[in-house]
Amino acid sequence: MTLVVPRNFILLATLGTLTSSALCQTWEREDVGFESIQSRARDLANKPYAAPNRDSLPAWMNDLTYDQYRDIRFNPNQALWATDKLPFRAMFFHPGYLYREPVTLNEFTSTHQQKIRLAEAFFNYGPLINKHGDLPSDGGFAGFRLHAPLNTPEIYDELAVFQGASYWRALGKNQHYGISSRGIAIDTGADGVQEEFPSFREFWLRKPEPNDGYARVYALLDGPSYSGAYQFKIEPGNITIVDVKAVLFARRAVQRLGIAPMSSMYWFGENSRRRFDDFRPEVHDSDGLAIRTGTGERLWRPLSNDTAKLESSFFDMEKCVGFGLLQRDRRFSAYEDGEAAYHRRPSLWVEPTSDWGPGRVMLMEIPTTNERVDNAVAMWEPAHTPQAGDRIEFSYRQHWTTDEDPSDANGHVVATRTGVNEWEPQQRTMVVEFAGNALNQQNEVPITPLIQATGAGADSVKIKNVTVQPIPDARWRVAFKIAPAAEGGKLADIGPVELRCCLKRGDNFLTETWVYRVTP
Repeated sequence: MTLVVPRNFILLATLGTLTSSALCQTWEREDVGFESIQSRARDLANKPYAAPNRDSLPAWMNDLTYDQYRDIRFNPNQALWATDKLPFRAMFFHPGYLYREPVTLNEFTSTHQQKIRLAEAFFNYGPLINKHGDLPSDGGFAGFRLHAPLNTPEIYDELAVFQGASYWRALGKNQHYGISSRGIAIDTGADGVQEEFPSFREFWLRKPEPNDGYARVYALLDGPSYSGAYQFKIEPGNITIVDVKAVLFARRAVQRLGIAPMSSMYWFGENSRRRFDDFRPEVHDSDGLAIRTGTGERLWRPLSNDTAKLESSFFDMEKCVGFGLLQRDRRFSAYEDGEAAYHRRPSLWVEPTSDWGPGRVMLMEIPTTNERVDNAVAMWEPAHTPQAGDRIEFSYRQHWTTDEDPSDANGHVVATRTGVNEWEPQQRTMVVEFAGNALNQQNEVPITPLIQATGAGADSVKIKNVTVQPIPDARWRVAFKIAPAAEGGKLADIGPVELRCCLKRGDNFLTETWVYRVTP
C-alpha cells in the first residue's frame, strides 16, 4: 500500500524572514562531525525502535487549523546569523497542526554546539490565534529553512526547506518550489506492506564563515526499520547543488529500499488522454523521468496520469550515471499559470558520487484528480536488499535546475502527443518530438527513426504509417500508429505495451530513447 503525501504536508506556507537570534542559548564544547552523528545512528539501530510521542505537544498546538498554522509567522528580529552578516541565515517552523513530532535543532561551530530552544520570541501570532497557551520548555520545532542571497545580493531568499518526515526542497535562482526529495524510501509500492516514512529527528546547523560558498547540515534519521546519519552541503546558484552523504543501519529487513527518492506532481499534460475541466493546457511540476546508464544509454519516460491505477515501471542497469524527474517544457504558454509558475519549477537531477552497484530506477505513478498531491515517485533500488544488521553507505549530488536537459542528452524528447481518430477507432496515433544540435547538422545521410514494441504485449500490436520530418522551432517529429496485430482486433483488448523510439543517422544514434507505456 502506498501513501499519497499531501503537498502541504511537506511545505505548508511561506513565512516571514528571520534575522539573528538574540535569545539566550547555552554553548557547550563539542566536536560535531559526521562520525559522531553516525555513532548516534548506530546506537539507535542497536535498540528497539521508540516511536515519538505524537501527544507531547500542548492541545492548542495539535488543534491548530491549516489557516491558523499559516498565521504563525517568524519574528524578523530573531533569525540565526543575520546580525553577523554571514552568507546564510536559518529560520524555524513552529510545531503543531500536522507537525506533532517536534525535531531538535542545534547550532554548531568547529569547537562548540548549542541546542536552539523553542521560544515565543521567535514568532508573531496573527489574529486567527487570539490566545494561545504556553510553549513547552523542552519543545522542538517542525523544521527549518535556509536563506541566502540567491537572486539579488541584498535579499536573503529561501534556499532550502527541511520539514516533514525526511523531506526537503531546494531552489536555484529564479525558481519556485515544486519537486521534493527525501532521505530514503521504504517499501514504496511494495505488495502487501505499508510504506514507511522515517523522520529526521535532529539537525545540526553549522554556523557559516564569512566567505563560505555552501551551508552544511547534519541530520539524524530514525524509523522502525532504519536509522541513519546524513550530511548535506548546499551550494546556492543558478543551479543549486546539494551534496548528500548518508550511512544507514538496518534494524530489520524490508521488501524495498529506495535511495535518493524524489516526489513530484503530474496532473495532466500534452500527452494526457484524461482531460480535466481546467483553463490551463498543462499542470505538472515534472513532465518526465530521465535516466543515464553506465552503458551510455539515455532514456526519457514521459509521466502519465491516464489509467486511474497505480503504475510502476522499472529500469534495470549495472551502473547508474544519473536519473531525475525533470520539467523540460519552460514556456509560460505551456501552463498559462502566472501564480503557480509551473515553468519555473525546478528539475531534480541526481548523480551518484559513490559506487551504487547494480540495481534499477523505479518510477511509480499514482492516479490523481487534482494538483494538490505529489503523485510521481522516482528512486534507485539496489539489486541487493540490505538485511537486518547491515550498514549501508552512499552519496550523491543533486542538481536543482531549470536547465532544459540536465541529463546531457544532446538529442532529447521535447513533446509526446497521442490520440485516436473517430474514423480509425482501432488505431492510436503516437507523436514524439525531438530537439538537439546533431539533428540539424547538414548531412547527406537521412535521419531515420527506430521504433520498437517491447515486453509481454509486444506481439499483440503492429506499428504502421511511420513518418519523420523537421517541424518549426528546430524540432523533428516522429509519427506512427499502433494497431492490434490480429485481424479484426480491438485496441481495448491489448494489454499494456512498452514502446521505444529514437532517431539515427546511419549507425549513429542522434537522440535519447523515448520509452512509453501505452494502455487500452
